[in-house]
Amino acid sequence: MKTTRIHYALMIAIAGSAALAGCNRNQDAEAPTATTAPMSEPAPVIGPAPAMGSEPAATGVSVTSITVGNTAAEDRSVAAMSSLGAKDKVIVSVRTEGAAANTTVAAKLTYQDGQVAGEESQALSTSGSETTNIEFSNTEAWPAGRYTVDVTLDGQPAGMSQQIEIK
Repeated sequence: MKTTRIHYALMIAIAGSAALAGCNRNQDAEAPTATTAPMSEPAPVIGPAPAMGSEPAATGVSVTSITVGNTAAEDRSVAAMSSLGAKDKVIVSVRTEGAAANTTVAAKLTYQDGQVAGEESQALSTSGSETTNIEFSNTEAWPAGRYTVDVTLDGQPAGMSQQIEIK
């Protein structure tokens, strides 16, 4: 009876060794692909990312200035303000230069605790200088505090964040 148990133990050990040897053989066959150079991160895109749609994305459009205020003039310019009232409209004026076809200009207004107070976007098609105003309004009074305004051009950051305070 002892011999049978030893035979079973030896058969299991041999079967396990054969299985492990088979696994090692498959790993050896795959070794050349595992030793190839690792893929690197893609290079960052400079400029706007391609827009989705039937028209080609803008080539060579860039944001030249971002101004935050509460009133826009006839030419869409906005006087820069660092402090706004709780019932004021927040206007983000984005000045662009270059050619754009169906490019998305977007602005996000974030409260000091990280909560998004609003996100708006507009399509831009231009062949020169253009000012796009994105407005945020609140039916209630804006909570007092610091807000950050971030602008993107086709989903890519378009410049430094702007800080405003609502009192």
